[in-house]
Amino acid sequence: MPPLPPFHERLVAETCAAREDFLRTPIIQGVLQRGEVSLPSYIAFLTEAYHHVRHTVPLLAACRAALPAGQAWLQPALDEYIEEEAGHDEWILDDIAACGADAEAVRHGRPAPATELMVAYAYDTIARGNPLGFFGMVHVLEGSSVALALNAADAIQKPLGLPDRAFSYLRSHGTLDLQHTAHFALLMDDIHELADQQAIVHAARMFYRLYGAVFRELPLPAAWGAAA
Repeated sequence: MPPLPPFHERLVAETCAAREDFLRTPIIQGVLQRGEVSLPSYIAFLTEAYHHVRHTVPLLAACRAALPAGQAWLQPALDEYIEEEAGHDEWILDDIAACGADAEAVRHGRPAPATELMVAYAYDTIARGNPLGFFGMVHVLEGSSVALALNAADAIQKPLGLPDRAFSYLRSHGTLDLQHTAHFALLMDDIHELADQQAIVHAARMFYRLYGAVFRELPLPAAWGAAA
């Protein structure tokens, strides 16, 4: 029997259908394929991004704390993620302010239901399931950022006439996550326990669905245009 491909390669292959379904989300297709943008849609995206990104560091810390003894070798990688992700939620609030919206209202507001459910599932995966499943969320969010962020920033900025300072989150994450995904692939290839691999694949499929639901709850530009 031939040896299995490296785990990261299998992770990508086994979540391909979920990824393709995520990319078919109407608002993503509208922005990237047809240039359909609006300021309310972009602010809504940033708002929900804030409400899940502010949990990134606490989730990483929770994952680190929950690692079983046999997976303690992952702690330095999680420490590095924590250091790199700290403060990114504040970048998003700065972008919201640069769009002319009330960043403090977002800070003290509540997420949309889909965002709240995605974050809750992340905590539940760590606390009740296999904590390594959290890497499924990392795979989805960082992979989606690499695939979409820079192109989306370009597609949104020019039609809306927004300043560069309104895109620190999208542009920085598009670049940073490109570096992270190479490191993430090497990290995943060092995970050899089948149960851990299955937990990551399952969580990634779930997070593609949950993150897609976040985008499906965003207001479509056409709907805002019709209401204007």
